[in-house]
Parts: sequence; C-alpha cells; structure tokens
Amino acid sequence: MFKSLIVIMISMILVHNYPLAQFLGICPFLGVSKDMDAAKGMGVAVTFVMVIATAATWPIQQVLNHFGIGYLQTIVFILVIAFLVQLIEMFMKKSMPSLYVALGVYLPLITTNCAVLGVCISNISSNYNYIQSLFNSFGAGLGFLFGMILMAGVRTRLVDEENFPEPFRGVPIVLVTASIMSLSFMGFSGMFS
Repeated sequence: MFKSLIVIMISMILVHNYPLAQFLGICPFLGVSKDMDAAKGMGVAVTFVMVIATAATWPIQQVLNHFGIGYLQTIVFILVIAFLVQLIEMFMKKSMPSLYVALGVYLPLITTNCAVLGVCISNISSNYNYIQSLFNSFGAGLGFLFGMILMAGVRTRLVDEENFPEPFRGVPIVLVTASIMSLSFMGFSGMFS
C-alpha cells in the first residue's frame, strides 16, 4: 500500500507534472517564476491549497454521488476552492502577517489556478480513495513547486543574457524555455505505467 502511494506521488512530480506535462497552472508558472523567492512561495502555497482542497472536495464528491448530482462537481469544487482560499487568506492575515505580506497578490491568485481544480477532479476520475487522493494532490503540488523552481532558476539566468535576437527577448524566450523544459519531462513518461 505505501509503495503504491509513493509511486503515485513520484509520478505526479515527474511524469504527470501539471505545468510541464499537462499544461495546467500555466499562468502562475509563467507569471510568478521571474523571482526565485516568489516562485518558492507560490509553489508551497499551491501545494498546501491542493492538499486542503482535496481533503474537502473528495468527501463532497461522495455526497454528490450519493444524491445523484455528481454532474455539479465542477461548480461545487470551484466554490469550495474559492471558500478555502479565502479562509486561508483570512487566517494568514490574522495569525501570520509577515507571510501574508510576503505572498501578497499570489494567495488570491491560487483561487483561479486551474491546477488546483484539476487535481481535485483528477482524483475523482482516477477512482482514488481518500488517502490516495491526498498523496496524489501532495505529489501534484510538489511537482508544481519543482517546475516553478526550475523555471525560476532558468529565468534568472535568462535575464542576464543579452545575446538573444530582438524577436526572442522577453516573453518569447520564456515560452521557448517552457516548451524545451516540457519536452525534457516527456522523457519520464515511460517511467510509470
């Protein structure tokens, strides 16, 4: 049992990485990865919200299925995620003001991060039980954090580089870099079945 949970986590980090293999959460991946500290903060916050959202949405899905209204999954999950992020934001503002200020605008942006909704729906569609869903979400969050740190590391080096042709400077080179990183993660695709 524990071995399968580790396999789920590692496959979410390397094989099914949300920003680099599934292209979910691209907005914060490209927008926040300019600075290493911001990328780390966003990655940790997304990981936390993914696990908390899964902990809340998995039981809600069971209730929806029990009453035969499972088709309301997406709407209910969006509302639950938005509610959870608001609660976390209020809690952090009250009890951890320094962390709240450090995350700034990134915390409310998690509400609109499609990777959080994607992991909640993926857990249900993969027929994971509650524990497997939590490990899947934690692995997805670590994969998101890993991708953010890699992209931030590359982007900090790209800023100093002046040898790019004019059409490739700025956003175009970031998109080319993200596509090359995505191709490199395809090499892990045969690692787990």
